[in-house]
Amino acid sequence: MWNIKISLVGGVILRFGLLMFGKWQDSVMEVKFTDVDYHVFSDASKHVAKGESPYARPTYRYTPLLALMLLPNVYICELTGKIMFILCDLLTGLMIYKLAMRGQSIKTAVLCCTLWLLNPLPAVIASRGNADSIMTFLVLSTLHLFLLGYVKSSAVVFGLTVHWKIYPITYSLPMYLALTDDNNVQLLDLFWPNKKRRDLVFVSVFTFLFLTSIMYWQYGYEFLHESYVYHLTRRDLRHNFSPYFYLIYLTGNEGASVWLLGLITFLPQVVLLVAVSFYLYNDLPLCCLVQTSIFVAFNKVCTSQYFLWYLSILPAALPHIIYQPSTVLSSLLPWILSQGSWLFFAYQLEFEGQQVFLWLWLSSLLFLISHVGLISDFIKWSKTHKIQKVKSS
Repeated sequence: MWNIKISLVGGVILRFGLLMFGKWQDSVMEVKFTDVDYHVFSDASKHVAKGESPYARPTYRYTPLLALMLLPNVYICELTGKIMFILCDLLTGLMIYKLAMRGQSIKTAVLCCTLWLLNPLPAVIASRGNADSIMTFLVLSTLHLFLLGYVKSSAVVFGLTVHWKIYPITYSLPMYLALTDDNNVQLLDLFWPNKKRRDLVFVSVFTFLFLTSIMYWQYGYEFLHESYVYHLTRRDLRHNFSPYFYLIYLTGNEGASVWLLGLITFLPQVVLLVAVSFYLYNDLPLCCLVQTSIFVAFNKVCTSQYFLWYLSILPAALPHIIYQPSTVLSSLLPWILSQGSWLFFAYQLEFEGQQVFLWLWLSSLLFLISHVGLISDFIKWSKTHKIQKVKSS
């Protein structure tokens, strides 16, 4: 009988098989398997090992903790970082199993976990040396601890998560709202700072400020700019699924347009994220799933690795839909087809040099529409999803 051990073993074999294949491909083929960012991480770690700033490596725009974490790449083996990312990816699968156990059978939880562990997409991303597996593990660990009622522990992990990458800060409002004292919620109860809410705010903010202050003390404003400020003005013209990419291309690099575009793209996100927080806070994994989907779909930069942010929450948030594969497929099919359309025209532009900006932009709009349809389905599925309150610690 299929169980969690079989899924875990299969996930290990898949990922380490890809790791060995990638090492071979890197040595014999012109097209490399290893993610370019992995070399950026490793180079930053080399600078840290010399007592220098990780930001001495151009395009390193992450917390210095990542460079410190990959120091074994310098002292032991260049594959060590990939192994760490693979382990985080496997732990993500275990977190999905634990979250999917909420009110569900073991069989359902195993299937949800298997959908991640044997999924080639996260396996390839982690094996190529992409660090997003760390984020998926941290996010799901936060949710797991929070739903168990360990508010302070979840707040510590949440503070670390936001320090690592800023986007999960959107989860703070539904987490706060979820900590109500009883089921008969009045307007005042939605905002009243009870003990659990004070613990959540104080511990998470303290953890974030503690880590961020240490990094600022060590590396100064360069750390703040590269890790946080840069992403507010980031302008990606390639590999960007967002329909805003064409506007970015047309407006150039004028300082005023950069900030105006950031404001234009930010406002729809804020409105939708706040609305979803109040509507779905009673089912936190589902709320985080919808929030992350909104953040990715409406962001001015949307790359394929961003999809991993909400795909990692999907199996844990909606275990009941696995009994309706036709429903899931009908919702995912437009998303898949529109992505294929975008990739076709992106190839024509970047590799064939054809001027297909308009068609690529139209494909981006189609992809946004499919994203919105997927988000609406997430919310619709929530109507049949069993709500479980946060346990008392």
